[in-house]
Amino acid sequence: MDVLLIGGGAREHAIARALKKNNSVKLYTLMKNKNPGISKISEKVSLNAETDLNAIKKFAEEVKPDLAVIGPEAPLGIGVADMLWEIGIPTVGPKKLPAQIETSKEFMRNLFKKYKIKGSLKYSAFNSYDGVEEFIDKMTNLGIEVVVKPVGLTGGKGVKVVGEQLKDNEEAKEYAKEIFEKSIGGGKLIIEEKLVGVEFTLHGFVDGKTIIFMPPVQDHPHAYENDKGPITGGMGSYSCSDHNLPFLTENDLDEAKEIMKNTVEAIKKEVGAYQGILYGQFMLTVDGPKIIEYNARFGDPEAMNLLPILKNDFVEVCNAIANGELNKMNIEFENKATVCKYVVPQGYPLNPVKDREIFIDEDKIKKIGAILYYASINEKDGKLYTTGSRSAAVVGVADNIKEAEKIAESAIQHIRGDIFYRKDIGTLNLINKRIEKMKKLRK
Repeated sequence: MDVLLIGGGAREHAIARALKKNNSVKLYTLMKNKNPGISKISEKVSLNAETDLNAIKKFAEEVKPDLAVIGPEAPLGIGVADMLWEIGIPTVGPKKLPAQIETSKEFMRNLFKKYKIKGSLKYSAFNSYDGVEEFIDKMTNLGIEVVVKPVGLTGGKGVKVVGEQLKDNEEAKEYAKEIFEKSIGGGKLIIEEKLVGVEFTLHGFVDGKTIIFMPPVQDHPHAYENDKGPITGGMGSYSCSDHNLPFLTENDLDEAKEIMKNTVEAIKKEVGAYQGILYGQFMLTVDGPKIIEYNARFGDPEAMNLLPILKNDFVEVCNAIANGELNKMNIEFENKATVCKYVVPQGYPLNPVKDREIFIDEDKIKKIGAILYYASINEKDGKLYTTGSRSAAVVGVADNIKEAEKIAESAIQHIRGDIFYRKDIGTLNLINKRIEKMKKLRK
């Protein structure tokens, strides 16, 4: 079976490895950088921008795949899935209009409002600075701190939160001005109430009608230990062997699933069927789970936690998504804990060093029992170089979190360069802080 993969990051390396577990798969990959992990297991690689519709179409017509899988959000936002379906290629990844659940935060919030989906929050959308100060002042008078979000895609780095990246609601006004002046994320923004609680993510396979859930994962978006520093695309993540998280009750998880089911139904009514991976980023609050945002694809790093423990043939899952047949599948995950840790260039995410050689001992990482995923690394003349984005990740898989973290921590020592990582991800100390935080909020 010939499969076209679009994307060249660690998420796509996880997808590629999962696809290649099926020995009949021949992989053809289009990516902007030469990811060494993906190129090694691909029959052919096309080095082009993942948003270059003409290059994607040309490559697809050349390799004539039986199936396409789109990894990142940017191609979804410009309608790559629409184009591939038009030329007869079944595709995992939503079409342009359903993908607005990620590409337009305004679409997402308006959908929740129109279809009265639980888990929404106070917000207002703005096409210009007119009315911004008035709305923020109204929130201030209610004693509510705010979050400022560019409406469009910013690679997970455009959102700023009062109390974290912003000092107060007055500074939020200044950042809102900057969004319009610099046209960040398309120069439109949403201002939302700041939620207090603990974040988690929930993924689902979606075929247009049916959604099948994966185990919840906790990501760590802050650059530095103890959840300090700027927001990144994600510094690492963990999942638990019981397919829950220590601070989530069964009822919390059921509520989050219900919100996502209702979202899938609402998208279908509004703009057509959603086929692909849906990723809900939630905040567990004292009032239950609230949706922070959706992604129209696998999370990165969460894909690296989830795909290694998927019991099913991922190719069969992808075919069921594309053919609307998930209801015929019994999808299962191993009862294993996973811990993922990323290495990133020094200075990431604000002023990362670029084009520095990075040294990765694959054999030693394998010997420890960890899984290595290459991210934004360039391979040139047999050497590896950083690009300024996240470089590589290691994943430990074990019967419990403690063992999984130990594997990941041991493995990451065999990556050297002008890099850093968060040692605290997956540690019991950090997890206990989450548990205590929710206990205090629920009192």
